[in-house]
Amino acid sequence: MMISTWRKRRAARLAGKQRLESEMGDIEVTIPNHFRCPISLDLMKDPVTMSSGITYDRESIEKWIDAGHVTCPITNKVFRSLDPIPNHTIRKMIQDWCVANRSYGIERIPTPRIPVSSEEALEIHSKIETACKQGDRIGCQNLAAKIKALAKESERNKRCLEATGTAGVLSYAFEEFSKASFDENVAVLEEILSSLTVLLPHDKATTYLASDASMDCMVWFLKSEDLSTRRNAVLVLKELVPLDYRKVDMLSEIEGATEALFKLIKAPICPAATKASLLVIYHMVTPSSSSPTNAKIVSKFVDLGLVSLLLEMLVDAERSLCEKAMGVLDGICDCDQGREEAYNQALTIPVLVRKIHRASDLAMKFSVSILFKLCMNEKRENGGVLVEAIQRNAFEKLLVLLQVGCDGRTKEMATRLLTLLNAYRNRVDCIDSADFKDVKKHF
Repeated sequence: MMISTWRKRRAARLAGKQRLESEMGDIEVTIPNHFRCPISLDLMKDPVTMSSGITYDRESIEKWIDAGHVTCPITNKVFRSLDPIPNHTIRKMIQDWCVANRSYGIERIPTPRIPVSSEEALEIHSKIETACKQGDRIGCQNLAAKIKALAKESERNKRCLEATGTAGVLSYAFEEFSKASFDENVAVLEEILSSLTVLLPHDKATTYLASDASMDCMVWFLKSEDLSTRRNAVLVLKELVPLDYRKVDMLSEIEGATEALFKLIKAPICPAATKASLLVIYHMVTPSSSSPTNAKIVSKFVDLGLVSLLLEMLVDAERSLCEKAMGVLDGICDCDQGREEAYNQALTIPVLVRKIHRASDLAMKFSVSILFKLCMNEKRENGGVLVEAIQRNAFEKLLVLLQVGCDGRTKEMATRLLTLLNAYRNRVDCIDSADFKDVKKHF
């Protein structure tokens, strides 16, 4: 299918002018055919030759190979090797041609950087390990910076570094330097942490980053005044915490960790850091088989004012942020103190009812779950939560939800909620659940 489409496009282009319009009015410059990529038919910027003997632009042939093809698009023969070889001769000819035609507005193509190879990556790994053994923090810092630069240079470099386990080597270095004098190693640890944000997640990285010394260092960076450092720390923790709930317990016991995570939400640095912080908090407040109750952690976040902050965020949050904030609120409402704080917030029911059909399927599930927990644990005789939910059209929205369809657990909760709400339906009048004018918000 891809070959057919390519052939049609090639035929159409060859039938056309095959010219590159210059910035000099009506003058047109014809691109020599052997300077064109056989796939894109555009001027090659980084010509490479495959084992079939055909030269392509690197970006085009790598997309072809990444799509799962192992044959040459021109000869249809199976590649003996999938490694493209830079064609310096053709590249130099193209550059000379560009220079010769610069008066027509044609710019010289830059000399492309050669992508990092597996051998080069492994050589960097060896140097990092040697630097760690010798306590060479400057050398290790420079190598970590080099890795980050290579990973950002191209997606191909990043894939190569990931495939060779560079994240695991950097994590090993982070642990080694975190064990020594922290004051002397701050700079190298910062650089390693910054490089890890580009390459995580990686299975081998978690072994070293989960150690006591590594976790202490990351929380220290999480509490730092430097915004970039705090961002890098929370992005690494986001990849680390979901893999093992023991790390959640470890993190929650480190002094200042909960406050630092809360600060990232209260005083946002960037959307990525806010979402990462919410994900870490979600795993901290959500019960698990190894940690069935997180009341102590929830209590810390409730005392900091996280519930009101989440509700204010949810009023107009975009989809991804909404899902994460709802997930955290759902975990908080598993505990008595969390539910009590939710009862006391004027935005709770209006926001929850509004999100049943407004955000996404995941946000809807969390919304129904939170409503269920609040309504099932309602202890006031006048049914305050149930009455307000009816006023905000919760009954109608839950009926629509059952008609549209949802997963089994959500359906069960919605059905039980409807039974509870039905007892109060004739006692109150409904109001628009999207109207927040009468709700006091604690901004």
